[in-house]
Amino acid sequence: MPNHSITRKTWPELSTDELFAFLRLRTQVFFVEQRIDEEELDDRDPDPRTEHLWIEDERGVAAYLRLILLDEPEHRGARRLPGRVVVRADRRGEGLAKELLRYVIELHGHEPLLLHSQSYVAPLYASLGFEPFGEEYVEAGIPHISMYRAGRGGSTA
Repeated sequence: MPNHSITRKTWPELSTDELFAFLRLRTQVFFVEQRIDEEELDDRDPDPRTEHLWIEDERGVAAYLRLILLDEPEHRGARRLPGRVVVRADRRGEGLAKELLRYVIELHGHEPLLLHSQSYVAPLYASLGFEPFGEEYVEAGIPHISMYRAGRGGSTA
């Protein structure tokens, strides 16, 4: 599997062009494709502790992931929450989301991680050590399952 260059920035480091590019992708996937009718932009994007990670190609942002830091652990001490994972339609099936998630695990895998997965994507997260817990629920009109990954040695970067 090819290793793509991953860009990682916090809000203060983002250019307006970078912000526009990944917000455009998120809007395309969540609003146009998935028809989610809940608020996409929230106070977590500009939080200086939030990490924005993406992979670009000649057409722009091909894949994106937002990593937020929760003020309080949501489950079993997990305070980091990867989410808003999106891949542009023409690049799906190439493993780009998995590359972004592996990068997050490389950086923060020593800590427990938590995510809210759309149910049909849960096998992707399970392949990276996330385990489902609780009952399936509907979030933004789509079935979801919560998933947890215990912290296991790793970088403190």
